[in-house]
Amino acid sequence: MLQFVINRLMYGFLVIWGVITVVFLLFHTLPGNPVDLMSGQHADLETRELIRKELGLDQPLSVQYLRYLADLSPISIEKDTPKVKKKYDYYALFSIGSSVLVVKYPYLRRSFQTNKRVDTILIESLPGTLWLSLTAIIIATTIGILLGMAAAVNYGTKIDHAIVSGSVVFISMPSFVLAILMAITFGYYLSDFTHLNMTGSLWMNDPLYGRQLHLENLILPSITLATRPLAIIIQLTRSSMLDVMSQDYIRTAKAKGASFIRVIFMHTLRNALNPVITAVSGWMATMMAGAFFIEYIFKWKGLGFKTIQAVEYLDLPVVMGATILIAFGFVLVNIFVDILYAVIDPKVRIQ
Repeated sequence: MLQFVINRLMYGFLVIWGVITVVFLLFHTLPGNPVDLMSGQHADLETRELIRKELGLDQPLSVQYLRYLADLSPISIEKDTPKVKKKYDYYALFSIGSSVLVVKYPYLRRSFQTNKRVDTILIESLPGTLWLSLTAIIIATTIGILLGMAAAVNYGTKIDHAIVSGSVVFISMPSFVLAILMAITFGYYLSDFTHLNMTGSLWMNDPLYGRQLHLENLILPSITLATRPLAIIIQLTRSSMLDVMSQDYIRTAKAKGASFIRVIFMHTLRNALNPVITAVSGWMATMMAGAFFIEYIFKWKGLGFKTIQAVEYLDLPVVMGATILIAFGFVLVNIFVDILYAVIDPKVRIQ
C-alpha cells in the first residue's frame, strides 16, 4: 500500500512539474512585454531596466526557469538578505554558507496590473468558485440520482424516455451557451417572476448597508454549472440500477416479500452507487475549471472571473498562478480518489 501511495504521489509531482514547465514557456511566447505592462509606454530607459532586472528578465532563459521553480518550491535555498525576506514569507531551517535553507509559501510573482501578490489575489477569489462548485455538485448529485432512479424504475415508459432524452440534450449543450440562455430567460425576461438577476456575486456592496450576502445570485450559475454532470449522473445511475436490478439477489429479496421501497433503496441503489461516486469525484476535480466561463457570463466574482479578466489585460502572472492552482487541485483530488479506491478494493493496488 505504501508503494502504491508513493507511486501516485510521484505521478502527481511529475504532472505538476509538467504544467509548471508549460506555463513558464507560454509566459515567454505570448504577446505582450511584461516591462511595458508594468512601466507604461512613456517610462524612461532606466526605469524599464530596473523593472527588467527586478523580474529577472536580464538572465538567460534556463536561469529564469530554475528561479521560477525555486519560487514555487516550498523548500529552497535563498540568500539571507532583507530583499529576499521582503519577497518571501519564510522560516529559516539552517545556514549553508551565506545562504539559508528555508520553508516558505510558493511565490507566484506579482500582478502586472495591481502589483499585488498573485497568491493574495487567488486566495481572495477562490471562495466564490468553491461555493459555486460545491453548490453545483450537490445539485447535480441529488437530482441526478433521483432522476436516474426514476428512469430505471420506470424503464421503457414515457417517463424513462423523457428523462434520458433530456439528459442527452444537456450533455450536448455547451455550458457557456446554456449560461447565456439561463441569464437572459430567468434573469431578464422572467425576472419579475423569478426575482433573479442576470449577473451578480455572493457578496455585493450596498451604498447604504455595506457588504451584503445575496444567495439568490448563486441560483442561476450553480444550476448552469450543475447541468452537465447532472445529465451524466442520471445516465450512470439508470444504467447501474438496471444492471443491479437484473441480479439474482434482487429477485430473491422480492420473493421473500421485501417491500418495493426496501428493494430499491437498501438493495438496488446501495449497490449501484459505485460508478456514480467515481463520476462525482471526477467532476469535483474539473468543476472549478468548468466554472470559468460561467463565472464570466454571470459576473460571479470567483477565480474564473478573475483569470479571464487577467487574460484580457495580459496580466500573465495571475493567469499562470490560476493555471497552476487548478492543476494542483485536479491532481490532489485524483490522488485522493486513487488512494481511496485502493483502500476499498485491494485489486486496484495489484493492477
